[in-house]
Amino acid sequence: MVPLLLVLLLVLIIAGAGFAVKILWWVALAVLVLWLIGFVARPKGSSGRWYRW
Repeated sequence: MVPLLLVLLLVLIIAGAGFAVKILWWVALAVLVLWLIGFVARPKGSSGRWYRW
């Protein structure tokens, strides 16, 4: 019984990690798109970056 529970726990951990990694990929993609939009749509008068830092 214990080995079966350990295998099920391992499967849940792997599936959860895969889901979390997929969510992080979508978040990274959204941040990249926002950064590219900000890079393209920067103010005309400024000579540099659109962000403050």
